[in-house]
Amino acid sequence: MNDKTPRINLPPEVRKYVFERDNYQCQSCQKIDLTTKNLQVDHIIPLAQGGTNEFSNFQTLCAKCNREKSAKLDPRFRRLYSD
Repeated sequence: MNDKTPRINLPPEVRKYVFERDNYQCQSCQKIDLTTKNLQVDHIIPLAQGGTNEFSNFQTLCAKCNREKSAKLDPRFRRLYSD
């Protein structure tokens, strides 16, 4: 039995909400990108590690930081928000 949360396509409204909540700032390197071209929504606790698709498990990362984090748990990243 596989209890892993399925990956979903995030609606544009959810992406916009996460970017606005995080002030268009990468939560790792702190770079700001108001154009959002280099920003991605990341699962703080990866789905592969038992994470969920709840708002509180999303954060804004730039593409570089998201590639580096991959599907790993990183102690620098933690859930800051509650649903």
